[in-house]
Amino acid sequence: MILSHKHKFIYIKTRKTASSSIEAMLSRICGPEDVITPTTDRLMTGERMPPQNFRLDHPLVPKRSLLRRFLLRPERVYHPTIGFYEHIPAWRIKAYVGEEIWNSYYKFTFERNPWDKQISWYFYKTKSKAQRPSFESFMADKEKACVENYSLYTTDGEIAVDFLGRYETLGDDLAHALKEIGIENAAPLPELNVFGSGGDYRKLYTDRRASSSRTGTRPRSRHSATSSRPACPNTLFPASAWRNSAHPRAPASCDSGGCRPDYAARS
Repeated sequence: MILSHKHKFIYIKTRKTASSSIEAMLSRICGPEDVITPTTDRLMTGERMPPQNFRLDHPLVPKRSLLRRFLLRPERVYHPTIGFYEHIPAWRIKAYVGEEIWNSYYKFTFERNPWDKQISWYFYKTKSKAQRPSFESFMADKEKACVENYSLYTTDGEIAVDFLGRYETLGDDLAHALKEIGIENAAPLPELNVFGSGGDYRKLYTDRRASSSRTGTRPRSRHSATSSRPACPNTLFPASAWRNSAHPRAPASCDSGGCRPDYAARS
């Protein structure tokens, strides 16, 4: 996550959207007062500026219990630290920075075709396995399989950012966001930490699982908890939400039968 007072923007870091590369590139244009959160991606350490200004301190609080204080034992105090972190949601950023900054800074993030994102998540989560489990068995563990970004860039079900770019058109959409904050000819993105299906993502979805996704059962959450595959992105991202994000390619609503062919269920 990046909060730049120098360029007046907030970048919300989503999962499996080249976010570490985007964050690394944005960190290079940050000033000394800007917020750069730590990353868990060790591959990006040399590509990005070090973390800074992400801690927020509370007032001093007792470190010892009330009983020890009544016994007149020496009291020690400490600063419990809160602050910004890698995948921090929009509502928490707003709470930290306040209405004035939140409403005046340009806020953007990226999302990805949920079926392709799921496969990228599968490769990422199983990369260290001596023998990689099948996609079917990985998806059977819903807690491990869940990769959900919706809650990061929405508040009360509404898109909370000014621009929601797409991973599939990352170059154009990132250039659009940078232009909005006055950045031209930015350095190219580092090509690291790329996990994908390596082809047509539909090949990993079995007919049985694809069939179960076409039953019309609405998921219990933003990420499909009843199906082996995430819901159609037009269910997750209504056309009105995309239009609110100023995206030039707002998809049609699934309810109208206009699901985008590149995201449509396999027939």
